[in-house]
Amino acid sequence: MPTATSKITSKYQATIPDPVRKVLHLKAGGAIAFDIEDNQIRIRKARPIDFSFAKAREQTLSEWESATDEEAYRDL
Repeated sequence: MPTATSKITSKYQATIPDPVRKVLHLKAGGAIAFDIEDNQIRIRKARPIDFSFAKAREQTLSEWESATDEEAYRDL
């Protein structure tokens, strides 16, 4: 199995290596999804359902948007 690497910048950004972009058919402006399970990450091309799920989930988290919560959890 081939391995591709990329360095993380001070802003926690990384370039997606060319071999990965080719396999996933990624273009500039495209989106990726990270599947996290058991301390392992799988990267894949994001699908429309990923955006729908994230938007629906985001609407359920509004109860933690107060200034008090922001201060309490700032260091996490």
